[in-house]
Amino acid sequence: SSSSVFLSLQLFGTLVWILVASTQVPLPLLQGWVMFVAVTAWFLSIVFLCVFLFGYANRIAVNWNQTDFLFHGVTFVFYFGAFLLQAATTSLHHFPRKFNSTTQERILADHEYNISIAASV
Repeated sequence: SSSSVFLSLQLFGTLVWILVASTQVPLPLLQGWVMFVAVTAWFLSIVFLCVFLFGYANRIAVNWNQTDFLFHGVTFVFYFGAFLLQAATTSLHHFPRKFNSTTQERILADHEYNISIAASV
């Protein structure tokens, strides 16, 4: 069942990665962290999955229950922080791109706003 958790991490991590990468980046620092978390968690979960699939877990003297718990706990904290940052970026939808400009161009267009909501979820 541990492999199904890792496969779901792969699926949702890839989805977040694609959704965030497909939007314009009005706040590079915030969305850069979101991308970092998604890509890092995606890569580490592949490594973790390979350790179990190829039988290296039996050869490495580590308490795998503790390691698994720690990995998912840290991943949860990072993903929750990324969620807050992505949601904060999404909440700025109605602000103008340039504050002293007379144009009505918003930080996120409607299509990007919808993608950003999906990435937040």
